[in-house]
Amino acid sequence: MPRFEYQAVTPTGKSRSGSIEASSRADAMQQLLQRGETATSLMLAAKTAAPAIPTASSRVVRQRRTRPTMKRADVATLIRELATALEAGLPLVQALHTIRRQATGKGAPSVLDHLIERVEAGEQLHKAAQDYGPPFDDLIVGMLRAADASGQTSVVLHQLAELLDRSLELRREIVGAAFYPMIVLVLIVLSATVLVTVLIPSLLEPLQAAGVTELPMPTEILLGIADLIKNWWLAVIAAVIAAVAGWRFWVAAPENRLKWDSMKLRLPLAGRLNRDVAVARFTRTMGTLAAAGLPLLDCLRITRDTLANAAMMSAIDEVQAQVTQGKPLADPLERSGLFPPLLIQVVNLGERSGRLEEMLGHAATAFDRQVNASIKVFTKAFPPLLIVIMAALGGFVMVAILLPLLDLQKIAG
Repeated sequence: MPRFEYQAVTPTGKSRSGSIEASSRADAMQQLLQRGETATSLMLAAKTAAPAIPTASSRVVRQRRTRPTMKRADVATLIRELATALEAGLPLVQALHTIRRQATGKGAPSVLDHLIERVEAGEQLHKAAQDYGPPFDDLIVGMLRAADASGQTSVVLHQLAELLDRSLELRREIVGAAFYPMIVLVLIVLSATVLVTVLIPSLLEPLQAAGVTELPMPTEILLGIADLIKNWWLAVIAAVIAAVAGWRFWVAAPENRLKWDSMKLRLPLAGRLNRDVAVARFTRTMGTLAAAGLPLLDCLRITRDTLANAAMMSAIDEVQAQVTQGKPLADPLERSGLFPPLLIQVVNLGERSGRLEEMLGHAATAFDRQVNASIKVFTKAFPPLLIVIMAALGGFVMVAILLPLLDLQKIAG
């Protein structure tokens, strides 16, 4: 993209000079006006050699990582405030300054100071955000790039804020759905541990005092578990830690992660929920990016990184390859077998009618409702399943206790 060197006057009367990237001279003038600056001189910059790649790249990356970041909810709030300020008619730099005066915490002031500095130097907003790094991921940077390119910055930023809010709301719904089942699961583990290590040995002491040497198999298993936990608890903890570390190392390999994520999609309850969540996120993100004016391949690339499932990400990679060859989007989506027929039909009709972003927006609302329904099914079905597991464990413990007591009664009789 061409770069223009400019001299301009700010709203306070100060002179400013710098450079700005724009598709044309008129576009450069428009960008300066949006920042509240009036150009007095605007010339196409001479081409210069590309700067050398810095040798201390690791130090630069490390410096970016140490920058203060922001929570996802705070980023959504900041973007919404910026969109509102631009919608009210404020130039971009003035809007950023206004938000900066109200910023609190550690991350927001640092982020806004960086954005203000870069934008005042003539850099576009999406490049300033990309240079800062986290919390600006590919999704946010892509939407900001669409906002800079479309000229409808406030509209696109409102769309981005809605997308981030919906993503946060979905995450809260999933965490809330899993909260009660996790409490039940922890109680099951704690109660089983107390039974095995404290109550069971004390209840079986009369059998050992009576000289009963041959115990039923359930009782032998239970006593073996009790002795293992009481005498080798450090080894048990070390084994659990090693198992967790080994699992994380195994699943970190791309091929193993693909197998694990594929299996998660086939689970009876959680698999349906995982699939519905990924499809809803894919549809909402694709619709928002397409409505912002991003090319289809950019929309697929950005959306791929938001799915959080290696199997579906691999499917999107194949879709990208097919679309690059000129094939319609609906065909490779259907061949992957991971996306519902409703989405395939919506994409097919959207491509044929030229209203893909609009139809994806309508479909995203339907899939959001489907996610809510799947969450309700999960929250209603999972606790009874845990209760069945608890009843099975309790029944095993009762059998392990009653069988030797019956043997002791026969001996006494």
